[in-house]
Amino acid sequence: MHDVMVIGGGSGGYAAAIRAAQLGANVVLAECAETGGTCVNRGCIPSKVWLRAGDLLDRLKTGKEFGINASVEEIDFKALTERKSGVSAEIRMGMDALLQNNGVEVVKGRAILKSPQEVDVDGRIIETKKIIVATGSSLCASEIPGLEKAAMTTDDVLEMTALPESILVCGSGFIEVEMAFLLNAFGCNVVMAAGSARILSKEDSDTSQRVAQALREKGVQIIPRASLESVKTTETGATCKLSGPKEHSVKVEKVLVSKREPNTTDLGLEKLGVTLNEDKGIRVNDRLETPVEGIFAIGDATGGWMLSHAASSMSVFAAENAMGANNRFPFNLIPRCLWTQPEMGAVGLSEEDAEKKGYDVETGVFPYAINGLAMVRNQVDGAVKIVSDARYGEILGVHIVGSNATEIIGEAVMAMQLEATVQELARSIRVHPTFSEAVVDAARDAGNWALYLPRG
Repeated sequence: MHDVMVIGGGSGGYAAAIRAAQLGANVVLAECAETGGTCVNRGCIPSKVWLRAGDLLDRLKTGKEFGINASVEEIDFKALTERKSGVSAEIRMGMDALLQNNGVEVVKGRAILKSPQEVDVDGRIIETKKIIVATGSSLCASEIPGLEKAAMTTDDVLEMTALPESILVCGSGFIEVEMAFLLNAFGCNVVMAAGSARILSKEDSDTSQRVAQALREKGVQIIPRASLESVKTTETGATCKLSGPKEHSVKVEKVLVSKREPNTTDLGLEKLGVTLNEDKGIRVNDRLETPVEGIFAIGDATGGWMLSHAASSMSVFAAENAMGANNRFPFNLIPRCLWTQPEMGAVGLSEEDAEKKGYDVETGVFPYAINGLAMVRNQVDGAVKIVSDARYGEILGVHIVGSNATEIIGEAVMAMQLEATVQELARSIRVHPTFSEAVVDAARDAGNWALYLPRG
């Protein structure tokens, strides 16, 4: 009998298997498709190759500000997709090697839970003491009339060898916003039906406003409170009917399909008493346990936090708890990021959510426009915002829109994890000139002693 069985070999499952093996477990991992899951093959990694290309294209166009006059002869989409595929293949190869190096048995096939200690993988019954479900997510099939003929999925975008002239992006979450930036960067005319009153509706309102402004400045049309109702296709494109406070009709070549749902169907979970949320995600407690003893779940399979780094972090806690630990996962420390232009990084509560929870909120804001390195590089869009508790100085949330935000947000995660106060962060030291100085400057502003901002 195995000590731990992991179902799914994506970011979460792969890391869970290795961590359990490090703790001395006899581990088996079942994967029905490619190692790496969505992140490596159809998500994080491929999209960042495309976004890097878009960023390089933008830098070439703005090089004249630094005395560099360069022209772009052509964009070779085939070469770009080949690079994307090459990077993914290299990562997959490394993952397979590390699983082998750690003594993890990998079984190819679809897994179905028969009991809390038995899993059927294509007819082979595997016995195990503990199970970690890390089955990830997949694109949802749309029920919108007429959409199928005009649909372009996120998978299609990452494999495209020709750019659609125009596209309608439905929704305004992380995936949709990144796709809008990506397609726009190469010259596609993008229309976004936001669905809600503002894009990134769960993020801080200032973050939402800054990212929306960047999209609009690049030519993306954002229609708030609009949802796709139907699609009528013709030889020249698709006419999309949008419902909301006002009805809209938008004519585009393609409609982006990007909504995802947890892969929890036909796993045998509910027969064992494992409960699902409304979004089909597996319900877990803060130890990542399901209601059934011995069965854990992580990553996209739990719904909600569909972020690769969340899955990887959850994997460590689930593996350790499966091996006898009793660790609580810090959901409040999961950072959210966008590799857009400018980038976005956030962790913790928004100002609005902090106020709803009853905190006496104090905020500090420092704009990139007066950060030395941002000025040097002409990357002055954005700001750092810190949300804190006025009474104790607890850092409740940090929200960054600006260059290198996806890297700098790590500082905020560490500060919150170590329970640093905003006063302690304000007295921290950073190299000059760096973007990270803006975090310290925002903390000083929260304490009302910003050195480089005019007095209010």
